[in-house]
Parts: sequence; C-alpha cells; structure tokens
Amino acid sequence: MSKDAANPPSLSEAIADYAVNLKYESLPPEVVRTAKRIVLDTIGCAIGGHNSGPARIAQQIAARFSSQPPATVMCSGLKTSHDMAVFANGVMIRYLDFNDGFISKASGHPSDILASVLTTAEVCGRSGRDLIAALVAAYEVFAHFADVIETRALGLDQSTILGLAALAGTAKLMGLSRDQLVNAIGITVGGNTAINQGRVGTLSNWKNYATSEASRKAVFSAMLAQAGMSGPREVFEGRDGWMNAIYRKPFTLAPWGGEPYGIMRALTKRFALGQYSQTVAQAALEARAQCRSPDEIAEVNVRVSRSAIRVMAASPEKWRPQTHETADHSMPYATGVALMYGAVTADHYEAPYLHDEKLLALVAKVKVHPSEEADRREGEINLCDLELVLNSGARHEVRVEYHRGHHKNPMTDAEMEEKFRGLAAKHLKAGRLDALLKQLWKIDEMPLAGKLIDLTLVS
Repeated sequence: MSKDAANPPSLSEAIADYAVNLKYESLPPEVVRTAKRIVLDTIGCAIGGHNSGPARIAQQIAARFSSQPPATVMCSGLKTSHDMAVFANGVMIRYLDFNDGFISKASGHPSDILASVLTTAEVCGRSGRDLIAALVAAYEVFAHFADVIETRALGLDQSTILGLAALAGTAKLMGLSRDQLVNAIGITVGGNTAINQGRVGTLSNWKNYATSEASRKAVFSAMLAQAGMSGPREVFEGRDGWMNAIYRKPFTLAPWGGEPYGIMRALTKRFALGQYSQTVAQAALEARAQCRSPDEIAEVNVRVSRSAIRVMAASPEKWRPQTHETADHSMPYATGVALMYGAVTADHYEAPYLHDEKLLALVAKVKVHPSEEADRREGEINLCDLELVLNSGARHEVRVEYHRGHHKNPMTDAEMEEKFRGLAAKHLKAGRLDALLKQLWKIDEMPLAGKLIDLTLVS
C-alpha cells in the first residue's frame, strides 16, 4: 500500500488541493463561456437590486468602514473594507431572487459567491482569467457538497456550504497556500453553520443577506489564515467535527476534477422568484392562453415535488404573503400573478399587489399537490404539472420539465443580454450599459477584473 493510500488527505486538505491547483488554462471553453454568462447575469441582478431596502442598509453600514487597500461597492462606488464590500455587493446580488440556482440534494444560489470573488479580484489586482478560475473552483466546492448533504433535512441553510465555497474562490485569489487554506476552512466551517429557520414561514430580510454574511465571514477567515492564524484542521472528521456533530455520520465527496463541472449544472432564472417555481410560473403563463379572463378560473391544481412544496408552498403565509421575501418564495402567489397579469416581475412582490384582494382571491384557488413522478425525477428536473379548471368545467393541462434557463434548456446569449438590459436600463445610461455588457463578454481579456465594478456605477 502506498503512503498516500495509507494516509489519504482529510476533506479540508482535498478541498485546498483542488482550489489552489486549479488553473484557468485547464478549463474547457464551454466552462469559461458559462462562467462569463453567469458573471453577466449576476451583475445584472446586482444592478437591479442595488437600491432595495436591504441593499441600502448594507451600504449604510459599509460606509462606516475604511481600509487599505479599499474595496468598492458596486453601483454606488462607495469605498469600504474588503469584507464589508463583499457583504454589500452580496445583498444587492441576492435581493431580487433573480440570480442563478442549483438543485441537487441541497439547493442554493451559487452565484451569490460572485460578491466575494469579484471584490477580492479588485482588492488583490487579479485578472479576468483569475476571477473565472476562482469562480469555477467555488462552484465545484458548492456542487460537491450539494450533491451529498441534504441541508434542509438537517435544518441547515444553504449559506453553510456557500460560505465554504466562497472561501475557496476568495482564498485562491488572495494567494493562500494549501496549508493556509486548510486553516481557513477550519475557521470558516467551525463558525459558519447556519440554520434554515430564516427560509420558512414569513420570510425576513435575512433571506437576502444570509449568504452575503457567510461570504463576509469567509473573507475574514482567509485574512486570518493568511496572517498566520490556525484553525481546527479536523473540522470535518474530528471527534466533535462537522461529520459527527452535524451530519451524524461520515460522508465522502465525489473525486475532484471530474466532469461535468458544477458550474455547468447551474440554472438561470427566467423569472424573479425562487428556483422551485420557475417551471410553475412558465406553466401558468402557458395555461393562461386557455381562458379569456382570470374570472373564468375555478381552480388551479399544481403538482410538484415534495421538496418544492416544502420550500414554496408549505405554510398559510404562502397564500397571503406580507413581505417581498415571502412573496417571491410563494408558489401559489407566483401562479396567481402569472395567470392574472401574464408576467411575473419583482414589482409584483410589493404594494399594491400584495394587498390586492382580487389577486389574493385568485391565489386562494391554487392547490398544490405532491407528485410521485416529480419526487422520482427531482435530481434531474423540477417537474411541474399544472391543471387549469374553468367555471365551465373545462380542464386544461400543461407540463413543464425544463424551464427556459435550465441547463438542459438554456437561454441564448441574446436572451441573457435581454434580461441584463431589463435589469440595468433603469439605472445605467445607455453608453455605460453597452460598455459594461461588451466588457462582460470579454472578462477573460481583462488584466484587472475589478475594473468591472467601475462600469456598474450609477450616475
């Protein structure tokens, strides 16, 4: 038996080996292209959400800090500390619930990680190619854990593994050694296990900043380790480590460096709402053509997986949401909005829509049922079967397996640009918007990736 076989690396060491050693030059062209599309989409979401209430609060707090070198908050140009810029940028990325998604045993929004890698690329003077490699490494860490750990079954929030993924990308850009990254992983995992209560019932602003806070902590963990601080090296396998204390049993991850890359399995959102409702909203829009008026609708039956129901239709608040965060995570509300207005936008999660009794009466007609087929296939697709029952007794059925934006039904580059323009046009002058969009397609040619932030400044 070889020495390596007799003493395999710990999980922290395996993560560190992969993140430190991944090279841009080893990435297939389709992975680089997908990474650029994700950066484009995520920055569009950030611009669209930069003036939201939670984003303004994050910027007010960030304004209290300064550092050398400084870091820049997107859209405002505010100079602050490295970790607070990550936090503020992350909140604006997440607010609209319009950035990418990932569904496996765990689900989440891995493009939240862009706040940490883009900010770190700026602070550390890294190139566009460096940023792409860091982003791909971070997605790999997230996907490896998401394929094994059922976070919701453990009562954990997605930010628990997103923070670790953000650390991998951040540390790579900061130039941490393998040993330093192992220590940083111990610091991050040991102090960043988040519970899922913030994503059930009536949702609060926490939904908008949970992963931003995890990413902020990840940056600080990397700073500590780079300066020489040590962390628990057996944070996963140790007696009181994550496997025993949280997961309650050992687990293994897939081999590192295999295909498909995690970033290739992320989905793009066509609608500004939770990822489990993307197929539902599309089905409702298709079904809408079967009636002349929403007044003709007697009942709507939606059949989806139990996982989708747990996230987006498991409590009374989903039928009468009182907050933006609850509304954009409500399957019945999204169904009602699509049927009544023929569109689902972020504006529909605010007053006066939230309190429109006519809309809420239609939402009350939506029934959500578990589907055995959707349960069986949820690792592959987010299946939705929607039945529209009219007052006349007529019934119309629509099935959506892969919504537009799923990696098996991807949006075209033109559709990605259209979504970006729809998000950014209200905030950027046409010339700046065009320059930013042009540069986003050429990230891999940028000697300083942080210059992208300058192009997001709102005049």
